[in-house]
Amino acid sequence: MSSIAIVPFHPSLKNHFESINKQWVMKYFSLEPFDLAQLENPEQTILEKGGEIIFAQVGDEILGTVALIPEGENTCEMIKMGVLPSAQGKGIGLALGKAIILKAKERGFSKMELYSSTKLDSALRLYKKLGFQEIEVGCNPYGRCDVKMELAL
Repeated sequence: MSSIAIVPFHPSLKNHFESINKQWVMKYFSLEPFDLAQLENPEQTILEKGGEIIFAQVGDEILGTVALIPEGENTCEMIKMGVLPSAQGKGIGLALGKAIILKAKERGFSKMELYSSTKLDSALRLYKKLGFQEIEVGCNPYGRCDVKMELAL
């Protein structure tokens, strides 16, 4: 695979943010109202709230995306990480994770949180490879999540 470029959100990429994440969420779960709001209007639900959205691009193709949203003065949450099924297992998720962690550090956050599911072994392995620690099992901030993870930045 060619090198992975990390590109920032641009309105022309909005449809990739929506379609990649819808595919991923619908493969394992069902879309919740907060998903639809974030995916259909990321400018208002993520960017205007001080968040960031980035994409992984190889050649001319967008293969994955991830975002962060502020959750207080020193904390942010990693959200909406999705990789196209055809690109899974090729380092896209790792590149996105490293890039969004770097963005969070540059922004001065001291902690990043994420919520996931114990059903997603490969995602949990990726998060642990990025340095996240499981801090709570059984929590339920979102209907499909039962694991909270944190990373000190």
